[in-house]
Amino acid sequence: MSPTRADRRSPLRGALALAGVAVSALALSACSGGGTSSGGSNTNFVGGSGEISVAAKADRRPAPAISGESVEGKPLNLADYQGKVVVLNVWGSWCAPCRAEAPHLVKVANDTKAKGVEFIGINTRDSDKVNPRGFETQFDIPYPSFYDRTGKLLLKFPKGSLNPQAIPSTLIIDRDGKVAVRILMPVGEDKLHQALDPIVAEK
Repeated sequence: MSPTRADRRSPLRGALALAGVAVSALALSACSGGGTSSGGSNTNFVGGSGEISVAAKADRRPAPAISGESVEGKPLNLADYQGKVVVLNVWGSWCAPCRAEAPHLVKVANDTKAKGVEFIGINTRDSDKVNPRGFETQFDIPYPSFYDRTGKLLLKFPKGSLNPQAIPSTLIIDRDGKVAVRILMPVGEDKLHQALDPIVAEK
């Protein structure tokens, strides 16, 4: 191959390489909030190490103040749930793993309501409220969700904390309003109970 032909192909190869990187980044962010988990490097919805992080009671940090409008257009404030164990699930109607875990979240929410457990969602990256409302109707979601189209509420969780870094993510907040558990993957009933039940049992 002559230097002339090689020079002609180099920009094309570079452009293709950059395009490949861009596509990979888009694929990763499709159901992920990006960033790196403090428990490991895997923040995608695909399983891997560091998926569940549990903070000892003495090491827990307060959940940030979160308030806004629900998917139904009603005021919603995390502070109103003080004194309850709160399961905070980050989801999007466009996210296939979110749809897969929804029935499990609904089952556990209904089963633990009498124990003082409250579920709240944070719907994100939906351009309007039509699809999130359809999602809630389809899966008979019994709890409200913040409508967080641009992810501003998610950014309130400080870096270095048990912040939600993937979609879906699930946080468990203890009765003192502190983040006790972070789950960076779609969650089933058994795994959610394993994480939630010890927090409910705390005095």
